[in-house]
Amino acid sequence: MKKLIALFAVSAVASTSAVAAVAISGTASVSYDDNGSAASATTYDADLSFVGTAGGTTVTLGMDVDGSTGPSTTGATMATTIGPVTVSADMFNEASVGTGSGGNLREGTAAEDTGVTISLDAPIGDATVGVDNSGNVTISGSWSGIALSHTSKSAGDTTTASGSIAGMDVSVTNKAGATTWSLGTTVSGVALTLASSQKVTATFGLAGNTMTVTATPKRASAASVASSTSVRGTRAVNAQAAFSSVAISRSLTSGATLAATYSTLDDSLTLKASVAF
Repeated sequence: MKKLIALFAVSAVASTSAVAAVAISGTASVSYDDNGSAASATTYDADLSFVGTAGGTTVTLGMDVDGSTGPSTTGATMATTIGPVTVSADMFNEASVGTGSGGNLREGTAAEDTGVTISLDAPIGDATVGVDNSGNVTISGSWSGIALSHTSKSAGDTTTASGSIAGMDVSVTNKAGATTWSLGTTVSGVALTLASSQKVTATFGLAGNTMTVTATPKRASAASVASSTSVRGTRAVNAQAAFSSVAISRSLTSGATLAATYSTLDDSLTLKASVAF
């Protein structure tokens, strides 16, 4: 009998190991910024992600490990599927008050930051129709190489289209009547992107390094939005002059990446060493 119990115990352990898995990944970086004419500063960042999987259920935990008060949780979610139904639970009440221009004016309540979302996806022909417990309905699919998605919701419909046309990657989004777009292509080994905000980026190889040149247009100011019982207010957005930046990065044999970025916004040079694992 003891041998039989031991056999069942070994079988249970082997079965658990076969269906359950935990993956740990993270990033870490240290940056030195001379801040132009202002005082220089050194900053650090280190984050960890834990993803546990058992069958069709996934639990994801995020952690910031470089905070002044010690490690802190940044996210906790669990998602599982029951046939065509997906259940996702957000279990973390995040600290989401913005500290800069345009950030949230107030912290969300636990009821706003946490909750359970239930969605149903059903294939109908070449399209997939989804509905969640908020009443949002999404129709998505891909036709002739173009991916299309339309979501109908009370806060404003959202329609997106993306694909490759004549060697150019095109993406268009219309949200509540406002349209944004981006174009991307490669010319003579140089990857170019152009957005509706007039932001232009060029990325190319340079003597074993990767060089990225970005031109950012000026930013207009925007008034703050007051908070209400149903809407989180936002802080005012400050006007910003147009500027350009040049970033050169190189992968080192140690596994880290070293990057140098110069910005004309404040005539600053930033050196950053980072690693992802």
